[in-house]
Amino acid sequence: MSEEFYIKLSDVMKEMSFDIALMPKNPNDVKIKSRNINRMGLELIGSLEHFDNTRIIIMGESENHFLSTLTSEEIYKSVEAVLSLSPPVLIITHSIKPRKEIIAVAEKYNIPIILSKDTSSEVTNELTPFLNLHLAPRITRSGGLMNIHGEGILLVGESGVGKSETAIELLKRGHKLVSDDLVEIRKIPKNTLVGSAPENVRHFIEVRGIGIINARRIFGIGAVKLTETIDMVVNLGVWQANKEYDRMGAECVYTEILGVKVPYIDIPVRPGRNLAIIIEVAAMNNRQRKMGYSAARELFINLGMPSPNSENEKIEKCIWDI
Repeated sequence: MSEEFYIKLSDVMKEMSFDIALMPKNPNDVKIKSRNINRMGLELIGSLEHFDNTRIIIMGESENHFLSTLTSEEIYKSVEAVLSLSPPVLIITHSIKPRKEIIAVAEKYNIPIILSKDTSSEVTNELTPFLNLHLAPRITRSGGLMNIHGEGILLVGESGVGKSETAIELLKRGHKLVSDDLVEIRKIPKNTLVGSAPENVRHFIEVRGIGIINARRIFGIGAVKLTETIDMVVNLGVWQANKEYDRMGAECVYTEILGVKVPYIDIPVRPGRNLAIIIEVAAMNNRQRKMGYSAARELFINLGMPSPNSENEKIEKCIWDI
């Protein structure tokens, strides 16, 4: 993706308890663009061939012990070789007081230094999931996202097909709304997709003929969520008489979002169909499929017919890809 994501150093400092040793520039202006973290280890002996200056650098007891074996001039040169490459920030752990040579180099190259009482491993373990979430690849797409029987269901379809009305009916039936109209989708490690609503439109729903409503205020705090994993995509499309719709569910159909395959179903919309109930059943059926059960396969076996080939998968384009 061409868009570059970053998080401000000030946001990182709010998330964790850091003390400031040196802050030569406004932390709001320091952009962190990498989800990875570097230990200042081999770099101190000049191994800089694969150094990534977009990463946060952490210095702990091992690095501090190594520097204690050097002269003041050697410490300055060793640290300068790293900090001259302009990493966004240096974190010193174990409550280690930064050496005067490190402070001098950081001042020269305007590199912030922050301190932590925790160990290097603890800082890394706490910081990594935070960076993974905020710097994950993402897209924003039209649609609605709901938690239905524990499954994250992404509702897509053409404008005016009834996505918002269906979401309201599902809310009345006790399910939870994450977003209506726009969904921010992030890909986090282990190929998991997480959806959320843009903050400025969170929990608002547009209903034609009524206008804008606030789902949180009408249905209560228990009816909304901030984020949800995306387990299935449901496309609501206007019924077409000349189109063949899947009536058996024998084949697994998927769509791809950010390179991740997600189960996909196409539900035709026409008067008289209760979409909320259909989507509820689709969510429960999707959970059964994940647990290894297929009703279509069982029916074929009961009828003495060859079992559907579970490997016969199709990739379906989502509404935004058409």
